[in-house]
Amino acid sequence: MDRPGFAASLVAGGIAGVSVDLILFPLDTIKTRLQSPQGFIKAGGFHGIYAGVPSAAIGSFPNAAAFFITYEYVKWFLHTGSSSYMTPVKHMLAASAGEVVACLIRVPSEVVKQRAQVSASSRTFQIFSNILGEEGIQGLYRGYKSTVLREIPFSLVQFPLWESLKALWSWRQDHVVDSWQSAVCGAFAGGFAAAVTTPLDVAKTRIMLAKAGSSAAGGSVLSALHEVWRSHGLAGLFAGVFPRMAAISLGGFIFLGAYDQTHSFLLKVSRQSP
Repeated sequence: MDRPGFAASLVAGGIAGVSVDLILFPLDTIKTRLQSPQGFIKAGGFHGIYAGVPSAAIGSFPNAAAFFITYEYVKWFLHTGSSSYMTPVKHMLAASAGEVVACLIRVPSEVVKQRAQVSASSRTFQIFSNILGEEGIQGLYRGYKSTVLREIPFSLVQFPLWESLKALWSWRQDHVVDSWQSAVCGAFAGGFAAAVTTPLDVAKTRIMLAKAGSSAAGGSVLSALHEVWRSHGLAGLFAGVFPRMAAISLGGFIFLGAYDQTHSFLLKVSRQSP
């Protein structure tokens, strides 16, 4: 891939990220409140459904841009003309690298956003200031490990499945998939990946929402999972699975469809320019 391709990936990824995060924010709030320790009603119910949206808006573009430029770069770097059976492995490695980089931006935004979602009366900037004042910079990165441990398995499922479905559809119709077809593949891949990784998402939410100094705030994913299992059983581990699947299926449709559409458009413009 040439330099214009990388620039297109950065801009297209950022636009796709902002689009999906803002459109689907209410579903994300409902999912977070279902997973919160105090329960859905005490966390706010359906009141203040857009609480925390400034944090999501600020973090969306750089987060998604960082993911996609890393994803496309690693795919390009690993391209060696190898057999097709190695292609899913290449996509897995590229997606994993993209998540590790993107989470450096995503986690602080996610911490502030989720605390705002379960405390709708507090303003986003006030929550951000409180975290810095009480916990320092490490407070903004609480849950980094659990987020990476959630996102990598998610991406290991979603992106190879998305790429494989696009390749299969292209083969069946004997031409490259359109943006809407890419979006349909993204919806299916995202929904399936969301379902199987929900317990990791529950653990991440519990860690991010835990009070400073508590055992849950230590960031141990296994401890968080064990606590949820002990107190709520299997239902607790899959709390919020349906709004999560709905949000990520719709998100996959919008995110990956918008990415392909914008990426193709920017590449076409760059080739036409002198």
